Amino acid sequence: MPRSITPWSVAPEPCSTPEASALRRAYYDEVASRYWGRPATEEEVDQGLAADPADELVPPTGEFVVGRYDGRAAACGGLRLLDPETAELTRVYVRPDLRGTGGGGALLAALETAARALGARRIRLDTRHDLVEARQLYAKHGYVEIPAYKSDPYAEHWFEKKIG
Repeated sequence: MPRSITPWSVAPEPCSTPEASALRRAYYDEVASRYWGRPATEEEVDQGLAADPADELVPPTGEFVVGRYDGRAAACGGLRLLDPETAELTRVYVRPDLRGTGGGGALLAALETAARALGARRIRLDTRHDLVEARQLYAKHGYVEIPAYKSDPYAEHWFEKKIG
């Protein structure tokens, strides 16, 4: 039986590249807009980016990846080590027009591989109630809801997956 070929590719990329920066900006625009129930202002997006822990998303403390759909930058995600055995997913984003095409799963697979390479045995994350697509993605890929592992005013759900 022939293997299906996915139009998605995912690879590490610095957060500072123009395409990665645009994806991070789109992520903050969407989550802020959903949170406020209105379009986010440029200032709100800028504030989110300024508070982003992008300096942690590089080896040996983390990783940032960009997903491309048919060669076009369309998704991103990061992870950072919380401790030697625990990585945390952050900034997982797929452009809305490409959700449901396998990009989220491709991002998670790449980030799980990166977490294992950094020595992690489990991955955790937090998300909000209104980010329904994210919660569905994590559950579909084996993440289970757990009690809060940290305090965050924007977190309402916490997930974990054993990877090692």
